[in-house]
Amino acid sequence: MWRHVYKDLTDATNLLSFLILLSPSTKIFLSSTAFPDSNPYQRKMLTTHVALAGASGNLGLPILDMLLNAGMYVTVLSRINGNSSKLCPHQNLTIKEVDFTSVTCIASALSGVEVVVSCLATLAIGSQNPLIDAAIAAGVKRFIPAEFGMDSQNPLAAQLPVCAPKVATQSYLLDKSMVSNYDDNKEGFTYTAIANGMFLDWGLKMGILVDLKRHTATLYNGGHVPFSATTLADVAKAVLGVIQHREQTENRVVYVQSALVTQNQLLRYARDKDGVEWETVSKSTEEIRKESLDELEKGPEAADVEAAMLGFCICGMWDVEYGCDFSAHLDNGLLGVEGLGEDGVRNLVESFL
Repeated sequence: MWRHVYKDLTDATNLLSFLILLSPSTKIFLSSTAFPDSNPYQRKMLTTHVALAGASGNLGLPILDMLLNAGMYVTVLSRINGNSSKLCPHQNLTIKEVDFTSVTCIASALSGVEVVVSCLATLAIGSQNPLIDAAIAAGVKRFIPAEFGMDSQNPLAAQLPVCAPKVATQSYLLDKSMVSNYDDNKEGFTYTAIANGMFLDWGLKMGILVDLKRHTATLYNGGHVPFSATTLADVAKAVLGVIQHREQTENRVVYVQSALVTQNQLLRYARDKDGVEWETVSKSTEEIRKESLDELEKGPEAADVEAAMLGFCICGMWDVEYGCDFSAHLDNGLLGVEGLGEDGVRNLVESFL
């Protein structure tokens, strides 16, 4: 109808006056149909409403920035009395405190949300079912779980205790998507999990890949194993890319990397920069796996669970049998992740020296 109205308004002054009188919702409609710009996806993003759980974490913050910069409306789901106060105010940002064990409470906060992104901490990954159920109850179309790591589709990786909750969550999501109601006028509930290998910049900063501050390193399986690693910013790009390409990413794991690197390669870049000698020790990932299992056997009260989970992550990240090299099945191109060349990786290493 509106096309016939504005078609007759050839005078620019009259057209401007006409637009001023329109309601906000009608202006949005006109701007996306009558006056298309060169980036139709950007127009779509302006109407996308995303909920983000775990926004104040190491990965949550870059994802939040990426979504807001893309013009999305973001509702941050925060634990009651959580630390969401550290988030910078933004006109498209709303913060809602929820009880993450209450489906009813979460569903109420998800009203109008199209996509839910979960960045819950490692030890909370197995507790995502209430968030998933709430998303379905609220009519959310896409759920991105707290995957963000090793290849959980690899049979060996799937058996690691750190990966088991991710596999269970994916199975739960798939079951829910299969029973979701589909018809010609309704998009059903779907999910996408993102495998990005090790966090490249965070791993360098924290001394997990190699310790650039102390010039020490534990070289796993000789330090020559190629492994996929992704910067936090590129993981955030992947999240944006999933939202941008929902049909192509429906109900599957997508794989991204900023670079395929080895520990010895990272050491070489550091030595080339400052010439300092390194102190290194060698360990096998199988040795790490056994140590981590022994740690868990101490029981929940005595065990250092976080250390054990990190050990299992090391197994998944530095053993070719666990699928640590994603390069044969990457979704970088689809998701807009350009990655880093050799110079980019070298510059990143040097920035932490």
